[in-house]
Amino acid sequence: MTWQEDYLARFYRGRPGWRDGTREFHDLCRANIPQGARILEVGAGPTNPTSRFLASLGTLTGADPDPAVRDNTALAAAATIEAGRLPFADAAFDAVVSNYVVEHVADPSQHLAEIRRVLAPHGRYVFRTPNRHHYVATVSWLTPHWFHALVANRLRGRGHGDHDPYPTSYAMNTERAVTELAAARGFAVTSLRHVEKEPSYAMLARPLFLAGVAYERTVNASEALRHLRSNLFVVLTRS
Repeated sequence: MTWQEDYLARFYRGRPGWRDGTREFHDLCRANIPQGARILEVGAGPTNPTSRFLASLGTLTGADPDPAVRDNTALAAAATIEAGRLPFADAAFDAVVSNYVVEHVADPSQHLAEIRRVLAPHGRYVFRTPNRHHYVATVSWLTPHWFHALVANRLRGRGHGDHDPYPTSYAMNTERAVTELAAARGFAVTSLRHVEKEPSYAMLARPLFLAGVAYERTVNASEALRHLRSNLFVVLTRS
């Protein structure tokens, strides 16, 4: 067992009722997507746990700017995104999901317009994305992309074979930005939660991880500090 696995087990997995961020996001999807729905995953990428989970809820189509999406074995169909446009008919889906995608969207107004177009009336857009007010996202927002490529995988405990991080914009990564952009594009904000989980961004060294644990405990201790939590879990409903 590595020290990372040991610390995750000691500080998180052994806590009664603890659910990691991905399981909690999947619970949010399950609660908002009817069984048998037509689902579009934007930013599906290659085969991954979220795609496999969504495929258990309904018929899953994936879309991504990267052609590698066609290798995602959980998808019933796949397509590439060009110039921000989703290559699907109007009202083609009952739900749209994206997992750590919104932070990479340079034009969130166009993004939401396309999501709304392909959603059926009263369909839902469920997404997880970093909160720009969290210190990790703030540092990322203020630093150039070459810096992200240099340090991001090391901080996340990933190997040299993993892809470099994609460029980020953080243009819809605060509660205010989500609320204003959603209203402008014909969505109601059904749910918006600030969520802090295990410090997966701090796997480089034990002191860094322990500092992340202390931060997590602090911001989760009071709702007054919710705006400093690391992620936004959002559900938007098409009018």
